[in-house]
Amino acid sequence: MDRSLLQIVTDRCRPCVGQTLLVGVSGGVDSVVLLHLLSRLRDAFRLTLHAAHLDHSIREQSGTDAVFVADLCKALNVPLQMDICDIPSRAKKQKVSIEMAARDARREFLMRQAADCGATHIALAHHRDDQAETFLLRLLRGTGPAGLAAMAMCDGLWWRPLLECGRDVILRYAADHRLQWREDESNQQLCYTRNRIRHQLLPLLRQFNPRIAEHLATLSAQQGQDEQFWQATVSESLEDVILSRDDGMRLDCGRLLDLPPALKIRVLRAAIAEIRGGLQRITATHLRSVDDLLSRSKSQAEIGLPEIWVARRYGQLWLRRKKPDCPPFELALDEPGEVALPGGSILRATLAKRSRGETRCCVEFDADQLLWPLQIRSFRAGDRFGPSGLDGTKKLKDFFIDNKLEHEHRRQVPLVLSGGQILWVAGVRRSALAPALERTRSILRFELILP
Repeated sequence: MDRSLLQIVTDRCRPCVGQTLLVGVSGGVDSVVLLHLLSRLRDAFRLTLHAAHLDHSIREQSGTDAVFVADLCKALNVPLQMDICDIPSRAKKQKVSIEMAARDARREFLMRQAADCGATHIALAHHRDDQAETFLLRLLRGTGPAGLAAMAMCDGLWWRPLLECGRDVILRYAADHRLQWREDESNQQLCYTRNRIRHQLLPLLRQFNPRIAEHLATLSAQQGQDEQFWQATVSESLEDVILSRDDGMRLDCGRLLDLPPALKIRVLRAAIAEIRGGLQRITATHLRSVDDLLSRSKSQAEIGLPEIWVARRYGQLWLRRKKPDCPPFELALDEPGEVALPGGSILRATLAKRSRGETRCCVEFDADQLLWPLQIRSFRAGDRFGPSGLDGTKKLKDFFIDNKLEHEHRRQVPLVLSGGQILWVAGVRRSALAPALERTRSILRFELILP
């Protein structure tokens, strides 16, 4: 067994000669075996090893685990970095499970330590049974095909040299070398989903097939190969549907809907991953919600997902980490001059004797018909507007809909009012009020200067 375990690490994983590795060591049998194995390969592969241990502060005995790991690393002559994190408090603050908080804290800690010691990879002790558990965990949470790929042996910075080993092989290695380790009693507590899978679901499945863990791990590996095939196509298709990355990401709804369903859902998944920086807590149900939003006949709708906001805005799908904050505003202009607007725009008002013509961002009014001070504010429910060229007035909301102004734009567009009447929906349309005619003696010219 010793030779087969070494063969997996050397022949299948092939650690690069001269590599600097950071090994995550909890003190459990898996990480102890991994550290012991790598220390034996250190000279042959000229490896530089560092170890890292994070105390989760979940159990009273966690302090003694840290002492054990320190003694182990000293015996193997491996430098060790340790830290402590109050995982229960972190989980409560972030409103996530203990398992999720611990996982995120470990990853952050290991990445910091890897950067500090210049490690090219972080070695983790995940094995085949862990892979099977992860497969089932994601399946039960509602993952899609990509999520069933579970863990990869090599995934950027992360390296899992024991991923194809069964836990029985690891235990035999530990027994052969008379290794000591720490047992984490929380691994027996059935309040954690992974523990219920390990101690209840997998034993039940083994009654149907004793090799179920091996088969699930193989299926997961095959799914991983399929996902590698998809990556290039998904990346190219995503670039084809992106309209803008100026404020989050905007995608072309029409082009998305033209994609085959299997490709479309993967493109949406890739876009979400780019905006969020990952897909943790994003399930197949969430992806279906985004797909439903894309397919709705309603021109404007939105949904909130974990750490991302997605909105349908006419022909665009808009993704942001958070929903845009568009607070109402109200300003006053007592005399000609400039007013700084939210968002960085400037409204300039100047008096003139002659007309210089109007554009979308420049309009002119008969100054003698205006009542000062002028009011510059955001849209309010019930506002009415008399657009130039049309008879009468209409609800400003209906005007916005006719002109396909997004909800967020409606709240940001400045309205210029005189005597409570809307003179100008700035940058969009002027009203029919107080036009500057040939007989007008004094013209008030407005200019909207965009940032």
